[in-house]
Amino acid sequence: MLSVTPIPAFSDNYIWMLRQDTSPQVCVVDPGDAAPVIETLEREGLTLGSILVTHHHPDHVGGLPELIQRYSPRVIGPHNPAIEGIDERVGAGDEVRVIGRLFEIIEVPGHTLDHIAFFTAGIPPLLFCGDTLFSAGCGRLFEGTPEQMHASLARLTALPEDTLVFAAHEYTLANLAFAKAADPDNPDIDAAEQECRRARELERPTLPSTIGRERRINPFLRCEDAGVRRAAAPQGDTTDAVTTFATLRGWKDDF
Repeated sequence: MLSVTPIPAFSDNYIWMLRQDTSPQVCVVDPGDAAPVIETLEREGLTLGSILVTHHHPDHVGGLPELIQRYSPRVIGPHNPAIEGIDERVGAGDEVRVIGRLFEIIEVPGHTLDHIAFFTAGIPPLLFCGDTLFSAGCGRLFEGTPEQMHASLARLTALPEDTLVFAAHEYTLANLAFAKAADPDNPDIDAAEQECRRARELERPTLPSTIGRERRINPFLRCEDAGVRRAAAPQGDTTDAVTTFATLRGWKDDF
């Protein structure tokens, strides 16, 4: 059976660890810091067999050199030569088998131009989306355009609604505060906020979310909604879904 557990890093990152209960070999996603990964592996008697990388930002790749030197894992990541240590560079439509599961690569430019996500079908389906899709939010546009990010989010939104969404940061409560302003008549946001606040009080992650839940509470996935457009209109253009998205993203940047 495949399990996914978070390894906390820095102030709010999650390095997701995938393992089968029949093997001591594990996979980690976006190891920005080697130290907590090594500590977890040594404590639990595990070894690192593979690494998935979604994009080049230091808090996602900073631990690669030490982990590669120590464990010689298979490293899979995007077609960006600036990321050193990748063995298999993958893009849209490619498939890789890791920890007994077949993962499809989805290109999701916007946060960065090299950003990819890893999706595996099954019961349940799993999505490792880095900094593209957060619970109730999305990544800042450091390199891509609103058009690119909107299209990338649409690709993820099209996945099955029971897909578990493993984002790379614990941003949920801050995102929900913005979501209440951007989608003020949505009762699902209030319910999600109560649930997530309880989780954080118990020092538990608010993740994973699901695609179905994000369709209900994430304003960046609801740019066609009339209530979202009304709320965003004082901030800028809401002529269509893309301009509404751009307005929401700019509003959130300064929220």
